[in-house]
Amino acid sequence: MRNMSCAITTQQVIDEIKTETRRNGWWFLRADDLICLVKKGMGLKKGEKVERLKTVVVLSTFQQQLKLISPEEVRREGFPGKSPEWFIEMFCKSHKGCTPETVVNVIKWKYVKDII
Repeated sequence: MRNMSCAITTQQVIDEIKTETRRNGWWFLRADDLICLVKKGMGLKKGEKVERLKTVVVLSTFQQQLKLISPEEVRREGFPGKSPEWFIEMFCKSHKGCTPETVVNVIKWKYVKDII
């Protein structure tokens, strides 16, 4: 099972309100794959360990231009009450070289109990 960092949305994962994510990559994922969501996956200091948060099963993946995100999809990303424009700006600031026209991988999941 692969680890996927959720550093920006740690609390949303803990609260299980995040049910999808957009990534520049992870194109190999398929429905039914298991992923361990972690607080931080890279840049760990000496002695730090990966903090596992939740296990999810992939329901589906598809490609989409970032600018096409809907208000409902922003909510499923874990940001209820935020606008698509807000999300696009936040995403582009946190992903080098990203623009609203960037095609991203949309990964939808559900939480799996007792598998960490």
